[in-house]
Amino acid sequence: METVLSINKLTKNFGKLCAVNQLDLEVKRGQVFGMLGPNGSGKTTTLGMLMGVTNPTSGSFTWFGEPATHHTRKKIGAVLEHPIFYPYLSGQKNLELNAMVKGANSANIEKVLDIVELSDRKEDKYRTYSLGMKQRLAIASALVSDPIILILDEPTNGLDPMGIAEIREIVKRIAADGKTIILASHLLDEVQKVCTHFAVLRKGKLMHSGPVDDVGKGEETVEVMAYHDDLGVLLQEFVGSGSIKKDNGIFQVMMKDGFHSQDLNKFLFEKGIITSHLMTKKKSLEKKFLEILFEAH
Repeated sequence: METVLSINKLTKNFGKLCAVNQLDLEVKRGQVFGMLGPNGSGKTTTLGMLMGVTNPTSGSFTWFGEPATHHTRKKIGAVLEHPIFYPYLSGQKNLELNAMVKGANSANIEKVLDIVELSDRKEDKYRTYSLGMKQRLAIASALVSDPIILILDEPTNGLDPMGIAEIREIVKRIAADGKTIILASHLLDEVQKVCTHFAVLRKGKLMHSGPVDDVGKGEETVEVMAYHDDLGVLLQEFVGSGSIKKDNGIFQVMMKDGFHSQDLNKFLFEKGIITSHLMTKKKSLEKKFLEILFEAH
């Protein structure tokens, strides 16, 4: 897979404050890469350097294997701050102006309005748009030049749950279209639901980087309920059981490596027990995230 972004020892100091500290990262084509971290972890500063808004103190990065230039930036669409839109113009007119400034093909406008689900409101003035619609128009403006990469800084900030869900679906749609997306967020849920890969930053330092799918590996807990007095005893007899806890009448069985819920279900069935509740719980990104941040102390 082609590496679209390679970051090498990237550092940014603001006076005595080190906002980004010796950051190394790689993003491959087609990934939805989440930069995760609490506020003040250096996510926005990193994106600012990548987009040429602020200069690094030291270190370097390349886009598509070459140093950043005006030419490479043309392949990148970004929503870093709220873009400048004219309140008295329609969404459509704002995007036409945007396309003109970027030298983009205005034939793309119809497609991007469709992607962000604003086609039916394109003739309405920008000032009548809700916060979620404004954010969707910002994403549309970043897509007008048909970039290879889309960068989003906290795309759901300030939105209500419905607005957050809408942006999440749009990000998935853009990713399905084959674009590489780099998304900064402090919302674990957002990263777990839309990203393929993620990195955790804390006080400007990289704490962890890897696929989102790997988060749930290695630790599987199965919740079990059955109308049987000896269930707890039998669960201890199962060869795949690790630790067992009981919570509100539900047994939480930590599985040993290589054992899964179907193995436990088969064992109980052979003992004549039909479960009324059997559910696999993998480690959540939240748990992993807290472990990573905790280890850092």
